[in-house]
Amino acid sequence: MTQSIADPTANAKIDVLTKAGHAAAKIVKDGAEAMTGSGHASTAAFKELAEAYQELAARNARNLTSAIQAISAIKTPAELFEVQQKLVKEAVEAAVGDSQKIAALTLAVFTAAFEPLKKQFETLQKTTLN
Repeated sequence: MTQSIADPTANAKIDVLTKAGHAAAKIVKDGAEAMTGSGHASTAAFKELAEAYQELAARNARNLTSAIQAISAIKTPAELFEVQQKLVKEAVEAAVGDSQKIAALTLAVFTAAFEPLKKQFETLQKTTLN
């Protein structure tokens, strides 16, 4: 009679442990998939950010060349002041615009990198809380 009571209890524990094992395996599998997705997304986003920095560097080199040409063509002090003011204004406007673009791209990189992990975490929370 003792064996008949122990068997259902043992079987119930085995079932619970089996279900927990399957749930843990699914969590690990989903986590690995989320990490893979995060890696792919962040790689693409980092590539876009690197291209933006390359474009920025090339544009700055062109701007420097044209500024040197403009300064070398100056003939009077008044012209120097005028060209200098123009170059400073253009440089500030470009710096503000470029920094906003780089900031937006950087935010996009981190969002792309962490979005799959965030979704996995939210799913995991829903699963464990239910």
